Amino acid sequence: MKGGEAIIKALKNNGVDTIFGYPGGQVIPFYDMLYDADLNHILVRHEQCAAHAAEGYARASGKVGVCLATSGPGATNLVTGIANAYMDSSPIIAITGQVPSHLIGNDAFQEADIVGITMPITKHAYQIKDQDIIPSIINASFDIASSGRPGPVLIDVPKEIQEAELNDFIEDAVSTPGYKPTVKGNIKQIKKVAEMIKESNKPIILAGGGVIISNAEEELKTLAKLINAPVCTSLMGKGAINESDDLAIGMLGMHGREVANQSVNKCDLLIVVGCRFSDRTTGKLEEFIPNSKVIHIDIDPAEIGKNIEVDIPVVGDAKIILSSLNKELTGNNPSNSWLKSIMEFKKTAIPRVSYEDIPLKPQQVIKEIGQAITDDTIVTTDVGLHQMWAAHFLDIAKPRKFISSGGLGTMGFGFPAAIGAKVACPENPVVSIVGDGGFLMVCQELATIKEHDIPIIVTILNNRKLGMVYQWQNLLYNKRLSETDLGNSPDFVKLAESFGINGVAIQKPGDTQKAISKAIKDNESVVLDITIKKDEFIPMFPPGAGIEEILGEYKYESDVDNE
Repeated sequence: MKGGEAIIKALKNNGVDTIFGYPGGQVIPFYDMLYDADLNHILVRHEQCAAHAAEGYARASGKVGVCLATSGPGATNLVTGIANAYMDSSPIIAITGQVPSHLIGNDAFQEADIVGITMPITKHAYQIKDQDIIPSIINASFDIASSGRPGPVLIDVPKEIQEAELNDFIEDAVSTPGYKPTVKGNIKQIKKVAEMIKESNKPIILAGGGVIISNAEEELKTLAKLINAPVCTSLMGKGAINESDDLAIGMLGMHGREVANQSVNKCDLLIVVGCRFSDRTTGKLEEFIPNSKVIHIDIDPAEIGKNIEVDIPVVGDAKIILSSLNKELTGNNPSNSWLKSIMEFKKTAIPRVSYEDIPLKPQQVIKEIGQAITDDTIVTTDVGLHQMWAAHFLDIAKPRKFISSGGLGTMGFGFPAAIGAKVACPENPVVSIVGDGGFLMVCQELATIKEHDIPIIVTILNNRKLGMVYQWQNLLYNKRLSETDLGNSPDFVKLAESFGINGVAIQKPGDTQKAISKAIKDNESVVLDITIKKDEFIPMFPPGAGIEEILGEYKYESDVDNE
């Protein structure tokens, strides 16, 4: 068995059925061996999209996603996708070819120190120098990527190692000393948490992406019911609780829902599960939850106390800790007056929108998307205003059904992530909500979904602007509009048709819902070019401001009586 064949066998032994990649000089040996292998390969049209697709695959399925690229520019094109996976705690394995070992360090053709480049944005990076340890390194990489706080692992394979004959297929030669993530949580700390909760009168739960990663959505809901606490989420936590549930008060933060932003600063206890207190969630730290105690449950001890002082920390897996905590709280009989007051506020804080405007308002488009999809539809988003409209107005019922770039904020993420999600979950419809700017960065992947028959519904919220920057320039930079006009964008319908994919121009209310419903029914790809109002801005608090310092006017359904 050769090195490349050992990689393929080890990947399959770890449950891999699909890899996303792009060939090049230093991985030709691997691709030659892949020719005879029973392993599905999706040929993307840019290596960055291979990494995003691998992450979409991982986040939709809960399994490890795998991407592959050649050395030098192929490897460096993976870097943005690897960094995105690192920031959002997604388990992917990135395999890169490398120049032959005797040329490493000589500035050989297409050589790059990809191990050094990715060291800050991976959980670990390997360069294989002995073909006999390939199986062991693959196994260790899957364990590192998927355990503890998940994240990306890079494996760099020189060309001659791919071609070298193995003496034996050894699977346990590489150990990971010092890597032992805490999972169970300290029972004494959990008991302290239970006592603090019992003493609280106004608790709120903040659920982050860690709840989804650990499959702790049932335990989260049980906790909320046991203590009569409303649940808000971070962007990464969308879907941790059914957002149509009475207990759910939506996303917290810079573009969060009013009920979440206003309520969280009134609580006397914030129970944070699997969330890292990012600046987009908290705003100005000195003004965040001024009168509240904090319980922080997270599997990564480095996150506890990093941004917010914590009264009781608990390190471990969210599902295991919440299960133990719920046992401690069983039989507790808390007051529900706090929850009732939040629910009343929630009813009055429904944003009031005109749904008959032309050009369409983005709220209208998101509403129609919500009406067309089912609870099992996977929604991916790109990054920008459309992402925040979706996060704000789209109710997600289940975990792993809302996939978005959080920490890194990567334009171009949404469409290739949708490809990975659809490959992972072919039975689920997949809708990708993108802006015209981000879609132009990755539109070549229309060739990928056509060639591999991957039905994706692409909804382009087209305002001919770099919408988020355009909003900031209007609100924060005295309307000095600099380089945010995308007026010379292509005709996206014709662009889609040039790839052999159906394209539809959407300009009227109701047409988005009809087109998505038809595409789901027919299980076909479609690109919807949806013209939206360019000056519809989503309320926000500015960077560095307090969570209640909202720019932009909220209007509510309850305001009708006052007009």
